[in-house]
Amino acid sequence: MTHTRCAKIVATLGPATTAEGTIEALARAGADVFRLNFSHGTHAEHEHHLRVVREVEERVRRPLAALADLQGPKLRVGAFMGGRVTLRAGDAFRLDLSPELGDESRVCLPHPEIFQVLDSGTDLMLDDGKLRLRVHEVQDGVAVTQVLAGGVLSDHKGLNVPNVVLPISALTEKDRRDLDFALSIGVDWVALSFVQRPEDVADIRKVVRGRAAIVSKLEKPSALDHLGEIIDLSDAIMVARGDLGVEVPPETVPIVQKRIIRACRSAGKPVVVATQMLESMIQAPAPTRAEASDVATAIYDGADAVMLSAETSVGEHPVAAVSIMDRILHRVQADEHYRAIVEAGRGDPENSAADAICAAARQVARTLGAAAIVTFTSSGFTTLRSARERPGVPILCFTPSAQVARRMALVWGVHGAACAELTDDIDMVAKAGALARAGGFAEAGQRLVIIAGVPFGRPGTTNMLRISWVD
Repeated sequence: MTHTRCAKIVATLGPATTAEGTIEALARAGADVFRLNFSHGTHAEHEHHLRVVREVEERVRRPLAALADLQGPKLRVGAFMGGRVTLRAGDAFRLDLSPELGDESRVCLPHPEIFQVLDSGTDLMLDDGKLRLRVHEVQDGVAVTQVLAGGVLSDHKGLNVPNVVLPISALTEKDRRDLDFALSIGVDWVALSFVQRPEDVADIRKVVRGRAAIVSKLEKPSALDHLGEIIDLSDAIMVARGDLGVEVPPETVPIVQKRIIRACRSAGKPVVVATQMLESMIQAPAPTRAEASDVATAIYDGADAVMLSAETSVGEHPVAAVSIMDRILHRVQADEHYRAIVEAGRGDPENSAADAICAAARQVARTLGAAAIVTFTSSGFTTLRSARERPGVPILCFTPSAQVARRMALVWGVHGAACAELTDDIDMVAKAGALARAGGFAEAGQRLVIIAGVPFGRPGTTNMLRISWVD
């Protein structure tokens, strides 16, 4: 099953997509990556979903990636007498470590480490930013605050501390158990939540040890202070606009989104834009015009992929949500101005043999009107550098690793397939032509631009460019 769309779609699995037929329908509608959200569901449910994805992959005959999204630390207040209270602007409100039920004057904040970094003037957000407090005094595990924006606060609502680096590891004990399980069942990508600093990414990389690629979710403003380092240490980045939108002003979120996308494009790392993309489709059969525009803007900006969350996991129209997103992406790609925008955002190649070869391949493909650029790779490195160039033709990633082929399902313009190791130049040209024809990307008489590394099978040796005809 071939599609020519460049940007990719990530679909979250959940109660609405448990049936095998629904997951297959999502794939046929255009989903490329399936997200297993470890904030919800059991290990058995995630294992079932992954098994079905692998079975569907065989039927649709293209690689489908599985992404395990770890929950990360969740800061929550305790419970209240009666289950909820109403806080009014101007009132005093205390956060403390006492396990007693809260009332209109206080509540437990069962995170002693948070009190270490609170200071007078620190703002706190509750219930996804619906309520706001300002700290006036902190001492001995007690923070006295004033309510700036009031409202109803119920049991165990979330708490955010904007603009403060919290002394908390991005990997909780639950995350470590979930990560071990996700790696044991063979996921392709792992998404790390609550990334605040480069060390958070380095920590999970030590645990993963190459068994999956790592997506760093940027949802804390402090991560933006180390954006370049975090991108360098990550295999991909996710713009997690939900939590990020709580901790930075709403008018800043689009600017941050564009900044992250530009930085990822420059580095040649895939970037996913997530959260509330087609939110109304949780209930409605069609998105709002504003939502369609939001998705299109992410693609014009250069995102590799866009993600559906509740729309497919618990929504009433999961297949329609993927189908409509697919139509939006196709329509943007067909826009006469799209190529000019893509070209304007393309940076200069870096000073390396791989970038020189990939930049040349893009130009050669354009000059000759080639049907596709074919990359032979063992690690995916060659393909990623080619995708950084944003060529005007499909990028075919042929690799002996099924997992590498699946990882490429997240990358702009790339279509992966597993194949046997190359033996020599003649074998390379023959495989390129046969696989391009079998995938529907080229016909007899068309030309291909082939990129590879010699000696074959050695990662990071991109040093060959060849033009071939399809027999």
